[in-house]
Amino acid sequence: MPPPPVITIAGSDCSGGAGIQADMKSISANGGYALTALTSVVSETPGLVSQIRLLDAAFIVDQIRVLFAGFPIRAAKTGMVGGTEQIQAVAEAWQKHAGDIPLVVDPVMVATSGGRLLQDEAVETLGAELLPLATLITPNMDEAAVLWGRSVTTRDEMAACAADLATRYQTAVLVKGGHLIGDAAADVLISSGGLSWHETARTPGVHTHGTGCTYSSAIATGLAQGLDLVSAVSKAKSYVNRAIAQHFDWPDAKMGRLHALNHFPS
Repeated sequence: MPPPPVITIAGSDCSGGAGIQADMKSISANGGYALTALTSVVSETPGLVSQIRLLDAAFIVDQIRVLFAGFPIRAAKTGMVGGTEQIQAVAEAWQKHAGDIPLVVDPVMVATSGGRLLQDEAVETLGAELLPLATLITPNMDEAAVLWGRSVTTRDEMAACAADLATRYQTAVLVKGGHLIGDAAADVLISSGGLSWHETARTPGVHTHGTGCTYSSAIATGLAQGLDLVSAVSKAKSYVNRAIAQHFDWPDAKMGRLHALNHFPS
């Protein structure tokens, strides 16, 4: 059987470690066939966001339209959308063309380097128009705090935030604890099955980007293969952990070492 087509609706990262390039690698590594609808183009490296160009809303809609018309898409994810017009375009196209397939929304707001990837005025639009369409939303702790309206720094706060956001948006929520203090990289999932924690040992000393993109794409691919949500998250968590642990490492004159995820770990 051919692999299930999975569409990623996100921005391009010219360094290949995050964004739509990371999505394509993650979907492929996990057994899906990656389709892409670009929302933006970003000039960046793991330590810098230099310039951002948002794409025309009508062009975003057309990419999604032709892909749904041409492929038996089984799941989707969104990443960096960029602005109000782009979010509205994605939500409009989704409601018109996608049917009832699973949608994983990674509410990308800020790059690992600190560069803003979502316009401030677009956060409200994201919550009003795109998040309610999701099967699962996957904010990290910083993004969860923006959506929740209060700080998220502990496990208890992660769980409370996930529960509140799940009620607000009527969807499953995975709050990622990559910034938690301690030896464990712990994420909390609130779904129809209740609360579950997904933990792996933290790999110390790795400074890269694209883990959220990679994680959400892997989850979407698991859903496309027919896994239930808890199983898809668990499988994706293990995959991301290996991608981090087996990261690439180059010498770099400015940063000392340059790290990148290994999307095809052994």
